[in-house]
Amino acid sequence: MALSWFRVVALLLGAGLAMPARAFPDRPVTMVVPYAAGGSADVLARVIGPEMAAVLGQPVVIELRPGAGGNVGAAHVASSARADGHTFLLGSVSLATGPAISTLTFNPLQDLVALGGIGAVPSLLVVSPQSPFRSLADVLAAARARPGTVSYGSSGLATGSHLAGELLAASAGVEFLHVPYRGSGAVYPDLIAQRISMLLDGMGSAIGQVQSGAVRAIGITSSQRSVIVPEVATLAEQGVAGYEFSIWLGFFARSGTPPEALARLEAAHRHAMRAPLVQERLRQAAAEPIPEDAAGFGRYFRANAALWADLVARGQLKRLD
Repeated sequence: MALSWFRVVALLLGAGLAMPARAFPDRPVTMVVPYAAGGSADVLARVIGPEMAAVLGQPVVIELRPGAGGNVGAAHVASSARADGHTFLLGSVSLATGPAISTLTFNPLQDLVALGGIGAVPSLLVVSPQSPFRSLADVLAAARARPGTVSYGSSGLATGSHLAGELLAASAGVEFLHVPYRGSGAVYPDLIAQRISMLLDGMGSAIGQVQSGAVRAIGITSSQRSVIVPEVATLAEQGVAGYEFSIWLGFFARSGTPPEALARLEAAHRHAMRAPLVQERLRQAAAEPIPEDAAGFGRYFRANAALWADLVARGQLKRLD
Protein backbone atom coordinates (compact mmCIF):
# COMPACT_ATOMS: atom_id res chain seq x y z
CA MET A 1 0.00 0.00 0.00
CA ALA A 2 1.36 3.37 -0.97
CA LEU A 3 2.51 5.66 1.81
CA SER A 4 0.46 8.80 2.35
CA TRP A 5 2.10 12.19 1.70
CA PHE A 6 1.95 13.03 5.40
CA ARG A 7 3.72 9.81 6.36
CA VAL A 8 6.46 10.49 3.80
CA VAL A 9 7.04 13.95 5.22
CA ALA A 10 7.11 12.53 8.75
CA LEU A 11 9.66 9.90 7.78
CA LEU A 12 11.87 12.47 6.08
CA LEU A 13 11.78 14.72 9.14
CA GLY A 14 12.55 11.82 11.42
CA ALA A 15 15.47 10.80 9.26
CA GLY A 16 16.95 14.27 9.38
CA LEU A 17 16.29 14.86 5.67
CA ALA A 18 14.27 18.02 6.12
CA MET A 19 15.42 21.26 4.57
CA PRO A 20 18.29 22.81 6.58
CA ALA A 21 17.54 25.80 8.83
CA ARG A 22 18.12 29.15 7.23
CA ALA A 23 21.28 30.96 8.27
CA PHE A 24 21.01 33.88 10.68
CA PRO A 25 19.75 36.47 9.98
CA ASP A 26 17.00 35.58 7.54
CA ARG A 27 15.04 38.82 7.94
CA PRO A 28 15.60 42.42 9.17
CA VAL A 29 17.17 42.73 12.61
CA THR A 30 15.80 45.12 15.26
CA MET A 31 18.07 47.13 17.55
CA VAL A 32 16.02 48.23 20.56
CA VAL A 33 17.19 51.57 21.96
CA PRO A 34 15.48 52.04 25.36
CA TYR A 35 15.90 55.81 25.48
CA ALA A 36 14.29 58.87 23.92
CA ALA A 37 15.29 60.26 20.55
CA GLY A 38 18.26 62.61 20.42
CA GLY A 39 20.26 61.22 23.34
CA SER A 40 23.73 59.68 23.17
CA ALA A 41 22.37 56.15 22.68
CA ASP A 42 20.12 57.16 19.80
CA VAL A 43 22.86 59.21 18.12
CA LEU A 44 25.28 56.27 18.19
CA ALA A 45 22.65 53.73 17.18
CA ARG A 46 21.95 55.65 13.96
CA VAL A 47 25.55 55.33 12.78
CA ILE A 48 26.28 51.84 14.13
CA GLY A 49 23.14 50.23 12.69
CA PRO A 50 24.01 50.62 8.99
CA GLU A 51 27.56 49.36 9.59
CA MET A 52 26.22 46.23 11.28
CA ALA A 53 23.73 45.73 8.45
CA ALA A 54 26.58 45.63 5.94
CA VAL A 55 27.97 42.53 7.69
CA LEU A 56 24.66 40.87 8.55
CA GLY A 57 23.25 41.22 5.05
CA GLN A 58 19.94 42.43 6.44
CA PRO A 59 18.66 45.89 7.46
CA VAL A 60 19.10 46.88 11.11
CA VAL A 61 15.95 48.70 12.20
CA ILE A 62 16.26 51.13 15.13
CA GLU A 63 13.30 50.83 17.50
CA LEU A 64 12.99 53.36 20.33
CA ARG A 65 11.31 51.97 23.48
CA PRO A 66 11.98 54.60 26.17
CA GLY A 67 10.71 54.49 29.73
CA ALA A 68 11.66 53.59 33.31
CA GLY A 69 15.30 54.56 32.89
CA GLY A 70 15.80 52.19 29.97
CA ASN A 71 14.09 49.25 31.66
CA VAL A 72 11.00 49.21 29.40
CA GLY A 73 13.05 48.44 26.30
CA ALA A 74 15.43 46.17 28.18
CA ALA A 75 12.55 44.16 29.64
CA HIS A 76 11.11 43.73 26.15
CA VAL A 77 14.34 42.17 24.86
CA ALA A 78 14.92 40.14 28.05
CA SER A 79 11.38 38.78 28.41
CA SER A 80 9.26 39.24 25.29
CA ALA A 81 11.43 39.16 22.18
CA ARG A 82 12.26 35.79 20.65
CA ALA A 83 15.67 34.45 21.64
CA ASP A 84 16.81 34.07 18.04
CA GLY A 85 19.05 37.12 17.65
CA HIS A 86 16.69 39.10 15.41
CA THR A 87 16.04 41.51 18.27
CA PHE A 88 18.90 42.85 20.37
CA LEU A 89 19.40 45.67 22.85
CA LEU A 90 21.57 48.75 23.00
CA GLY A 91 21.85 48.79 26.79
CA SER A 92 23.45 51.20 29.21
CA VAL A 93 24.59 51.61 32.79
CA SER A 94 21.00 51.27 34.05
CA LEU A 95 21.31 47.51 33.46
CA ALA A 96 24.06 47.44 36.09
CA THR A 97 22.42 49.87 38.52
CA GLY A 98 18.88 48.54 38.22
CA PRO A 99 19.24 45.37 40.33
CA ALA A 100 20.93 47.41 43.09
CA ILE A 101 18.56 50.36 43.35
CA SER A 102 15.12 49.23 42.19
CA THR A 103 12.82 46.25 41.67
CA LEU A 104 12.84 45.05 38.07
CA THR A 105 10.57 42.66 36.19
CA PHE A 106 13.65 40.90 34.81
CA ASN A 107 17.21 40.09 35.89
CA PRO A 108 19.76 41.72 33.55
CA LEU A 109 22.54 39.46 34.80
CA GLN A 110 20.57 36.30 34.00
CA ASP A 111 18.15 37.22 31.23
CA LEU A 112 20.58 39.05 28.95
CA VAL A 113 23.90 38.05 27.40
CA ALA A 114 26.59 40.58 26.48
CA LEU A 115 27.50 41.05 22.81
CA GLY A 116 30.10 43.83 23.03
CA GLY A 117 30.86 47.26 24.45
CA ILE A 118 30.64 50.59 22.64
CA GLY A 119 32.16 53.11 25.04
CA ALA A 120 31.84 54.93 28.35
CA VAL A 121 30.64 58.52 27.99
CA PRO A 122 31.21 61.07 30.76
CA SER A 123 28.57 63.64 31.67
CA LEU A 124 28.80 67.40 31.73
CA LEU A 125 27.35 69.42 34.60
CA VAL A 126 25.57 72.23 32.75
CA VAL A 127 23.65 75.32 33.87
CA SER A 128 21.93 78.25 32.19
CA PRO A 129 24.26 80.96 30.86
CA GLN A 130 22.44 83.32 33.26
CA SER A 131 22.88 81.02 36.26
CA PRO A 132 24.75 82.41 39.28
CA PHE A 133 26.58 79.07 39.52
CA ARG A 134 30.05 79.35 38.02
CA SER A 135 31.54 76.22 39.59
CA LEU A 136 30.65 73.10 41.54
CA ALA A 137 31.65 74.96 44.73
CA ASP A 138 28.83 77.45 44.05
CA VAL A 139 26.34 74.63 43.59
CA LEU A 140 27.36 72.85 46.79
CA ALA A 141 27.39 76.06 48.83
CA ALA A 142 23.81 76.81 47.75
CA ALA A 143 22.72 73.23 48.46
CA ARG A 144 24.18 73.36 51.96
CA ALA A 145 22.62 76.75 52.70
CA ARG A 146 19.17 75.73 51.42
CA PRO A 147 18.85 71.91 51.38
CA GLY A 148 16.51 70.60 48.70
CA THR A 149 16.22 73.86 46.77
CA VAL A 150 18.98 73.31 44.21
CA SER A 151 17.25 71.24 41.53
CA TYR A 152 18.58 69.05 38.77
CA GLY A 153 16.76 67.62 35.78
CA SER A 154 17.19 64.12 34.43
CA SER A 155 16.12 61.93 31.53
CA GLY A 156 13.87 60.04 33.97
CA LEU A 157 14.03 57.86 37.05
CA ALA A 158 17.06 55.55 37.18
CA THR A 159 18.62 57.01 34.02
CA GLY A 160 22.29 57.96 33.91
CA SER A 161 21.54 61.64 34.47
CA HIS A 162 19.49 60.77 37.57
CA LEU A 163 22.09 58.41 39.00
CA ALA A 164 24.92 60.89 38.37
CA GLY A 165 23.00 63.45 40.43
CA GLU A 166 22.20 60.99 43.21
CA LEU A 167 25.82 59.90 43.41
CA LEU A 168 27.00 63.53 43.49
CA ALA A 169 24.60 64.40 46.30
CA ALA A 170 25.64 61.35 48.32
CA SER A 171 29.36 61.90 47.69
CA ALA A 172 29.21 65.61 48.62
CA GLY A 173 26.82 65.14 51.55
CA VAL A 174 24.15 67.51 50.21
CA GLU A 175 20.49 67.30 49.21
CA PHE A 176 19.29 68.17 45.71
CA LEU A 177 15.76 68.27 44.31
CA HIS A 178 15.41 65.76 41.49
CA VAL A 179 13.07 66.67 38.59
CA PRO A 180 12.60 63.81 36.08
CA TYR A 181 11.72 64.45 32.42
CA ARG A 182 11.10 62.29 29.34
CA GLY A 183 14.59 62.40 27.89
CA SER A 184 17.39 64.89 28.32
CA GLY A 185 16.21 66.96 25.36
CA ALA A 186 13.09 67.90 27.29
CA VAL A 187 15.19 69.27 30.17
CA TYR A 188 16.99 72.00 28.24
CA PRO A 189 14.15 74.54 27.81
CA ASP A 190 13.54 74.60 31.58
CA LEU A 191 17.27 74.62 32.30
CA ILE A 192 17.94 77.55 29.96
CA ALA A 193 15.00 79.45 31.47
CA GLN A 194 16.36 78.67 34.99
CA ARG A 195 13.22 76.84 36.05
CA ILE A 196 15.64 74.14 37.22
CA SER A 197 19.18 74.69 38.45
CA MET A 198 21.34 72.18 36.59
CA LEU A 199 21.62 69.00 34.54
CA LEU A 200 24.19 66.19 34.38
CA ASP A 201 23.89 65.14 30.75
CA GLY A 202 25.93 62.72 28.67
CA MET A 203 28.66 64.43 26.65
CA GLY A 204 27.21 63.15 23.38
CA SER A 205 24.02 65.20 23.72
CA ALA A 206 25.35 67.99 25.97
CA ILE A 207 28.35 69.10 23.93
CA GLY A 208 26.27 70.62 21.14
CA GLN A 209 24.31 72.68 23.63
CA VAL A 210 27.56 73.89 25.24
CA GLN A 211 29.26 74.72 21.96
CA SER A 212 26.22 76.68 20.75
CA GLY A 213 26.21 78.75 23.93
CA ALA A 214 22.76 77.54 24.98
CA VAL A 215 24.17 76.31 28.31
CA ARG A 216 27.40 76.65 30.29
CA ALA A 217 29.45 73.63 31.42
CA ILE A 218 30.86 73.92 34.94
CA GLY A 219 32.11 70.37 35.48
CA ILE A 220 32.72 66.97 33.93
CA THR A 221 32.23 63.57 35.59
CA SER A 222 35.26 61.77 34.11
CA SER A 223 38.41 61.05 36.10
CA GLN A 224 40.43 63.39 33.86
CA ARG A 225 39.60 66.48 31.83
CA SER A 226 38.38 65.94 28.29
CA VAL A 227 40.29 67.09 25.22
CA ILE A 228 36.93 68.24 23.84
CA VAL A 229 36.43 70.78 26.65
CA PRO A 230 39.83 70.98 28.40
CA GLU A 231 38.82 74.16 30.25
CA VAL A 232 36.09 72.30 32.18
CA ALA A 233 37.38 70.89 35.48
CA THR A 234 36.37 67.46 36.76
CA LEU A 235 34.04 67.25 39.74
CA ALA A 236 36.79 65.46 41.65
CA GLU A 237 39.10 68.43 40.99
CA GLN A 238 36.43 70.71 42.37
CA GLY A 239 36.25 69.15 45.79
CA VAL A 240 34.33 65.84 45.54
CA ALA A 241 37.27 63.48 45.88
CA GLY A 242 36.96 60.21 43.97
CA TYR A 243 33.81 61.19 42.12
CA GLU A 244 33.62 59.57 38.70
CA PHE A 245 30.63 58.61 36.58
CA SER A 246 30.27 57.41 33.01
CA ILE A 247 27.30 56.25 30.98
CA TRP A 248 28.60 53.13 29.29
CA LEU A 249 26.83 51.67 26.28
CA GLY A 250 26.91 48.17 24.86
CA PHE A 251 24.91 45.50 23.07
CA PHE A 252 22.97 42.60 24.61
CA ALA A 253 20.82 39.74 23.34
CA ARG A 254 18.29 37.62 25.16
CA SER A 255 19.73 34.66 27.04
CA GLY A 256 19.22 31.46 25.11
CA THR A 257 20.03 33.02 21.75
CA PRO A 258 21.83 30.43 19.56
CA PRO A 259 25.63 30.71 19.63
CA GLU A 260 25.84 31.17 15.86
CA ALA A 261 23.52 34.20 16.04
CA LEU A 262 25.52 35.67 18.92
CA ALA A 263 28.74 35.20 16.96
CA ARG A 264 27.32 36.95 13.87
CA LEU A 265 26.05 39.89 15.95
CA GLU A 266 29.37 40.21 17.77
CA ALA A 267 31.27 40.17 14.46
CA ALA A 268 28.94 42.81 13.00
CA HIS A 269 29.38 44.99 16.08
CA ARG A 270 33.16 44.77 16.01
CA HIS A 271 33.16 45.67 12.32
CA ALA A 272 30.94 48.69 13.03
CA MET A 273 33.27 49.94 15.74
CA ARG A 274 36.04 50.34 13.11
CA ALA A 275 33.93 52.56 10.84
CA PRO A 276 35.27 56.14 10.58
CA LEU A 277 31.86 57.75 11.23
CA VAL A 278 31.32 55.64 14.35
CA GLN A 279 34.79 56.53 15.60
CA GLU A 280 34.08 60.21 14.96
CA ARG A 281 30.80 60.09 16.91
CA LEU A 282 32.59 58.39 19.81
CA ARG A 283 35.31 61.04 19.71
CA GLN A 284 32.72 63.83 19.73
CA ALA A 285 31.09 62.21 22.77
CA ALA A 286 34.49 61.92 24.52
CA ALA A 287 33.79 58.20 24.91
CA GLU A 288 36.43 56.15 26.65
CA PRO A 289 37.08 52.62 25.34
CA ILE A 290 35.59 49.59 27.04
CA PRO A 291 35.90 45.92 25.98
CA GLU A 292 34.42 45.37 22.52
CA ASP A 293 34.48 41.57 22.58
CA ALA A 294 31.56 39.72 24.12
CA ALA A 295 33.55 37.94 26.84
CA GLY A 296 35.43 41.05 27.93
CA PHE A 297 32.33 43.22 27.90
CA GLY A 298 30.45 40.59 29.91
CA ARG A 299 33.09 40.77 32.64
CA TYR A 300 33.01 44.60 32.52
CA PHE A 301 29.21 44.57 32.90
CA ARG A 302 29.20 42.15 35.84
CA ALA A 303 31.94 44.11 37.63
CA ASN A 304 30.00 47.35 37.18
CA ALA A 305 26.84 45.74 38.56
CA ALA A 306 28.82 44.53 41.60
CA LEU A 307 30.19 48.05 42.13
CA TRP A 308 26.71 49.61 42.30
CA ALA A 309 25.46 46.83 44.57
CA ASP A 310 28.37 47.57 46.91
CA LEU A 311 27.56 51.32 46.95
CA VAL A 312 24.03 50.48 48.11
CA ALA A 313 25.24 47.89 50.63
CA ARG A 314 27.61 50.46 52.17
CA GLY A 315 24.86 53.07 52.36
CA GLN A 316 26.53 55.47 49.92
CA LEU A 317 23.54 55.24 47.62
CA LYS A 318 19.90 54.60 48.51
CA ARG A 319 17.44 52.34 46.71
CA LEU A 320 14.73 54.15 44.80
CA ASP A 321 11.86 51.89 45.93
